[in-house]
Amino acid sequence: MAISIRGLSKSFGEFVAVENLNVEVAAGEFFSMLGPSGSGKTTVLRMIAGFELPTSGQVTLFGEDVTNNAPFDREVNTVFQDYALFPHMSVLENVEYGLRVRKVSKKVRTALALAALAKVHLSDFVDRKPAQLSGGQRQRVALARAIVVKPKILLLDEPLGALDLKLREKMQIELKELQRELGITFIFVTHDQDEALTLSDRIAVFNNGKIEQIGTPQELYETPATEFVARFIGTANIFSADESLSMFGLGTKTMIRPEKIEIGNEGPEGTVMESIYLGSSVRLIIDLNGIRLVAELSASDNLAKTYHRGAKVNVNLSKSDLVELK
Repeated sequence: MAISIRGLSKSFGEFVAVENLNVEVAAGEFFSMLGPSGSGKTTVLRMIAGFELPTSGQVTLFGEDVTNNAPFDREVNTVFQDYALFPHMSVLENVEYGLRVRKVSKKVRTALALAALAKVHLSDFVDRKPAQLSGGQRQRVALARAIVVKPKILLLDEPLGALDLKLREKMQIELKELQRELGITFIFVTHDQDEALTLSDRIAVFNNGKIEQIGTPQELYETPATEFVARFIGTANIFSADESLSMFGLGTKTMIRPEKIEIGNEGPEGTVMESIYLGSSVRLIIDLNGIRLVAELSASDNLAKTYHRGAKVNVNLSKSDLVELK
């Protein structure tokens, strides 16, 4: 096991940032910590890195208890959102820096740095300064600097957060390919659900210093355990226990995803309040006897284009598509 966290807690005065966490991450896994700002995910990352000491609990890396070890005594490296590059150094010098600190010879560290830059597609930029690079290029330099020392675990704290949408999506694919090529464990912190779903083997969803659920992207989307997870990942129609009992005969809180709702000739009648064209799909906001539903239909469905505001539609919800929530 690459990382084992047992009973991990962190308090800042009376504020409890992280409370009694238990997590295990396998070697070579791309593991994401997802949650809103202030949910504790970055604090956990900092405790794994050694930048923060836990109030209680244990951090074990590859079987070694490193709870109280200094950052340089852990086989991890960290990539930050702000890149933290040295502005007066060239790209090559920035990437060489960690090796220079480790007293690696000039010839060897240059060869290793050039190999790392090749991995992130920056071989033609070795002599440039960070100010001469785009945001995406600076992030690649930060990645090269982190991987050149060959850490067993790479920690990434919202590394793509400063990039625009198109570049962020491009970097997501490159980051996943890099992790697969290196074969090392990535721990990735983000508040972006789409980013976590795109990149991760497994995701821990954080809320108020605790983990609501850990699972694969598919598990979290298809079978969220709690209302928080259902709402935070994707769009969810959530029915209270009373609504579930009246509509489906179930006395529990339930959820159904918009694409699972069928619009056709059967089922109770509702009124389309909004019809939103999203390119590949059409999203309908439907009033069903006072209950607001969100349905999503393929834009290739010719009928989807006829469901304008005020249209009457029949809604069919299958019990098999409902998920019980805590």
